Amino acid sequence: MKREDRIRLSIAREAARIMYEEGVKEYRDAKRKAARAFGPEKELSLGSHLPSNAEIHAELAALVRMHEGDAQPDRLLRMRLKALAWLELFEPFRPFLVGSVLTGTVREQSDIDLHLFADSPEKVERLLDGRDIPYDPETVTIRYGSEIRDYYHLYLEDDGIVIDCTVYDPSERHRKPKSSITGRPMERADATRLWELIAESATS
Repeated sequence: MKREDRIRLSIAREAARIMYEEGVKEYRDAKRKAARAFGPEKELSLGSHLPSNAEIHAELAALVRMHEGDAQPDRLLRMRLKALAWLELFEPFRPFLVGSVLTGTVREQSDIDLHLFADSPEKVERLLDGRDIPYDPETVTIRYGSEIRDYYHLYLEDDGIVIDCTVYDPSERHRKPKSSITGRPMERADATRLWELIAESATS
């Protein structure tokens, strides 16, 4: 293996460890922190030798299998059933489930990621307020190349599991965002599709 490839693999494994053990959620943040282990000068010169998100994801999945393999099927089922209940609650906002609970790569620290579509975040807040469901709002700024966009998030909690709801304009429902792991359109599931996945796992 070339030296550059060894560095790339080492950074991918360290980034995966940081995400797994320290709870860092963003691949970008874990990658930067892992690269610093090689020293500031090397970090600046690594350039294209930095691992992709997909490479880090593969190492993270290996860690999960190693440490949580026996518990993962039960955890996945429990989280999918919770996700289904939230999809049904948010039905007026035509929600989708995305992320690890959909793809099946859950770990102990995973949350449930939902995309909601509403004319305004206040409509979602009114639904939650009407049911006395507590939440924490946050505006997250994301950069796509030269474009900067703000996304409104609502964070809920269900039996120790964080429910991360991103509120989009209804016009964006038919435009799949790109996955930060694969770079391809993100996999999404509505309540009907999630029911199908749960049924399929029960018979497999």
